[in-house]
Amino acid sequence: MTTPRADMAVADPVKRLSSDERRRQILVAALAVFGARGYEGATTDEVARAAGVSQPYVVRLFGSKENLFLATIEDALSRMLAGFRAALAADDAELPAGKRIGQAYVDLLEIRGLHQTLANAYLMGSHPVIGPAARRGFAAVWRFFRDELGLEADEARAFMAEGMLISTMIGLRLVDDYGSDPQITELFRSCFPTELPHILDLVPRGAEPW
Repeated sequence: MTTPRADMAVADPVKRLSSDERRRQILVAALAVFGARGYEGATTDEVARAAGVSQPYVVRLFGSKENLFLATIEDALSRMLAGFRAALAADDAELPAGKRIGQAYVDLLEIRGLHQTLANAYLMGSHPVIGPAARRGFAAVWRFFRDELGLEADEARAFMAEGMLISTMIGLRLVDDYGSDPQITELFRSCFPTELPHILDLVPRGAEPW
């Protein structure tokens, strides 16, 4: 009886996934793991286990943890901008474009680790490879607000500042203190005046690894 090679993905008893599908599966897992552990704390082995594939298979596809993180940042930014563009294109006479974009940003909480991964990348400006990639991504979001949404510079700054505040709240897991700390409770109610129950369901808590 032969055993499967160690560098191959774990077999799916129902459907064998294509390499593109496996890559997507790994990137989804990487967002969750990097979002919870950060770049330094995460390992390709953790990502492989979360994706249900072997660690050598992850390395074969991406080459290194650094390359995997770069691909994860690119994927997170692509998902974010796609969500923004879909919201901008939506035909909703009752909700202005800016409100739709803000809702799209909140809805991205459903993608586990997306906000946290980007926030971690933005803190790595001194890294010789990750820093430039994170800066390009940050600039791309700014260009979306200025060129596609058509905001003035001060309005774009306010959008990005609020987005970074939300990402910081998620990264700090301030939700653990919601209801017990009056200041944190007030902050959540101020940031999410209409969708707070939904947010409280989505945001990861301290006991959840990812």
